[in-house]
Formats: sequence, C-alpha cells, structure tokens
Amino acid sequence: MSSIDKYRYLSMHTPFFPQLRPRLAALGRRVHRLRQQSLLHLETIFSALLPPGLLSQTEEGPNSRDRIYSLRRTFFGFLYQVLNPDCPCRQVVRQIQALFALHSGPRVDEATSAYCQARDRLPLDILSRLRCAAAAHAEKVCHRWRGLWVKVIDGTSTSAPDTPNNQRAYPQPGAQKPGCGFPLLKLVGLFSLATGALLDYAKGNKHQHELSLLQKLLDQFKAGDLALADRAFSTYTLLGLLLLRSVHSLFRLHQARPSDLRKGKRLGKKDPLMVWRKPWQRPRYLPKAVWKLIPEELSVRVVRFILAVPGFRAQSVTLVTTLLDAQAYPAEELARLYVRRWRIELWFRDIKTSMGMEVLRCKSPKMLHKELEMFFIAYNLIRCLMAEAALVYDVPMERLSFKGTVDSVRQFSVAIAQARSRKQQKQLLAQLLEIIAQDQVPNRRGRREPRAVKRRPKPYQLLNRPRHLMKELQHRSRYHNRP
Repeated sequence: MSSIDKYRYLSMHTPFFPQLRPRLAALGRRVHRLRQQSLLHLETIFSALLPPGLLSQTEEGPNSRDRIYSLRRTFFGFLYQVLNPDCPCRQVVRQIQALFALHSGPRVDEATSAYCQARDRLPLDILSRLRCAAAAHAEKVCHRWRGLWVKVIDGTSTSAPDTPNNQRAYPQPGAQKPGCGFPLLKLVGLFSLATGALLDYAKGNKHQHELSLLQKLLDQFKAGDLALADRAFSTYTLLGLLLLRSVHSLFRLHQARPSDLRKGKRLGKKDPLMVWRKPWQRPRYLPKAVWKLIPEELSVRVVRFILAVPGFRAQSVTLVTTLLDAQAYPAEELARLYVRRWRIELWFRDIKTSMGMEVLRCKSPKMLHKELEMFFIAYNLIRCLMAEAALVYDVPMERLSFKGTVDSVRQFSVAIAQARSRKQQKQLLAQLLEIIAQDQVPNRRGRREPRAVKRRPKPYQLLNRPRHLMKELQHRSRYHNRP
C-alpha cells in the first residue's frame, strides 16, 4: 500500500467526530449535485444532442473559475430565455436563487449583473459549434432527394434595440427618420430541406446584398448537394460558382432574364436545354481571381409549369436548373421539389414569430451575435426532437407542429426536474416524443389567412421624431400624425 493510499484510507475511515460524519457526507453529495444541476433539467432533454465537452469548465481563461454562473448553467439559462419569449434576465436569476436555496447552497445575489456578465463570457465559437452539432444530429435521419442533399437558401431580417453601438454596426433603413428607427440585421440562412435544420447563416447590414452574404456560406456546399432558392438568387455567377464545387442548382428564373422556350434543344414539353453566356460585368462582391474561374458558357434547363391551387388563379412558374438529365430528373419532379421551397418561409416564421426573434433584445453587437446563435441553437434542438419523434413513430416530419413541440418541451422540462429517478426521466422523455408525434398540423386545404390584424392597437401617437423633440398631444381622441 502506497503512502497516498494509506492517507486516503485513514481519511475515509477515521473514527474522529463520528457524529458529524453523516452530515459531512450528505453535504458533499449535495454540493456535487448542485454543481451539476442547471435550470429545469433542460440538459436532461438536450444533453444527448450536444457534444459533452464543449460546456465543461476550462483549464484557463474567463470560464476556468468555479462560479455560481458556470458555463453550463449560463448556457442553459440563456437557452431557457430564448425558449420562453419575454423572459427577462431577472427570471433566470430567481430560478438560480431557488435552485441554490433548494439544495442549501450559498446565497445568490438578487441583481442580474453577474448573470449578464456570465452571458458576455460565453464564447461565440463554442455556440457556433453547438449549433452545428445540433444540425448534424438532425441530419442523421434525413432522406435524400434522388441521391441529392437538398439545401434551401433564403434571406430575412430582424430588428435590434436602438442603441448607438447597434446603429453603427447595423444602421436603420434610410426611409426612417433619425431617432425614430431601429437597427436592422440582414440574414441569409441555409437550411436542410429534409429536416428543416439551420445548417449555417450569414449576417450583415442594409448595405450588403443577399448574394454577397451568400458568398460566406459557399463552403457549406459539397459535391452531391442541390441548392434550392427563389428568383433573387437566380444569377449566372451563382450557378457557375456552385458548379465549380460540383453542386447543382434549382432556382426560379429571374424576371429580368428572357424566357422564350422556343429556343434551345427540346427535352420535353416546356423543357428546353439552353446555353447561357457569361456576363461582361463582374459583380462588385466577387474577387477578380474567382470571376476568372467561372466558365464562359453554361448549359441549363428551363422548365415551365402551371401552379394550380383550388380556389385561386393558376400561376405560371419558370425554373432554371443545372440538372440536365431529363430522364433522371423529370420536369414534374422538379416542379414538385420547387413547391417544397416554401417551407423555408415557414421555418423563418417558426424562428422569428413562434420563438420571438423578430425583435432582438441585446444592447451591443457582440451580444446580438450571441443571441442569434442561441436562437438558432434552440431551433435546431427542437428540430432534432421532431426528427427523432418522426423516426420513432413513423410520421411525416413536415406535419409535426413546431410550436407544439416548443410548448411540450417547456412543460415536460418541469416534470423531468421533479422526477425521482433516472428511470422515470427516461419514461417522461419517451412520452415527450410520443406527444410530439401525435401533435400534427391538420391538412387545411384551401385555407386562406390574409396578412391583416383584426385587433386594433391603442390610439397612441406615433413617434415620428426623436424623443427630445417629440411633443405629446393632450387629448387622446385627437392623436394623429402631425409634422
């Protein structure tokens, strides 16, 4: 027996203070459990979807100290905020206080400063890796379309608080008066059509075009992929850049390009094979070295089909694609695939409307970037649960309710936190997947939801000038815009 083992043996079996031994042993287990526990057991639901080592305490750096707001606890607190719209930092601090009080831990300060500083210490690169890991986990159950992995591209925007730092990084639209607008973030997202998971995104301000932002995402395309997008991305340059990576494209034909289907080689009805020539003008966002690599000619298929919805006027849609084999990729299948592109609009709606990302809340660009990452991490984690439920219970994933999944996770996290054993936790997780699979969106054919608001807002004056120059009218019944 070595000297170290000898002292260890004596320390564990010493007869000194036998009355205090049960209390001291319980205190050790309680402190260990308190250090490992986070908010509402969200890690119990999502731990299998995230790499285990990314949220552990580091050996050196800002997250190396043993803090109340550790890296793991801060991450899941931030995750709880994005999963619960309008959840302030104070609510997370109160939960931490309740958690420490439950396990007889040290007293936690009621102010939110420590938690906000902990959020500021979250490494952005770790958040990006967590988002990619969640997306990769969802892709394990995806199905390819005719041997191709379909990736959908689209752009959107979101608003941020009106602070000087946010205005410098992301200026407000030019149509808004100074002091009356809000910073605008422009986003371009890359989604998987099979699972709806966000693979990657690029952010910029109003001065950056979506095509220039998309250049940052081209490394996400691999050989055997198929890019699917609307007419805003239908350019010769993008078609050529994707072909250099052995990536095919399916876009809606841009309205500025002629669509005379009588030209070219006829492959089928309204399905000719054409040759496009390289434009003489180079886009500003593209370097000269990359511009020279794009071929001088491209062979493309131009497919036209009629989109007929019962109760609506038929619409003619013209597509352009680099899938030249009409036998392997029939025109009818291309049309059905492009109709599925509309799902990306629903995915952005899930993130912005259902999860509350339409208006961000952080006051600095640095924290805005982390808030975006947290929203996308939460979105991908929900998508992972939906993909797993669809696989286990053999139901179509596009029929599952995203909002219903978020609501189920919120409520089951409370029940899992009260489970008495790991066996009961596993039973609750299995029941959670069953409820997600049963909560399907009805097939509402012919349903029309106009973009209109029925409930009128309160008759307050509009802030059409800076606050220090604004004069409020005394009579509410006379509120209207005045110069």
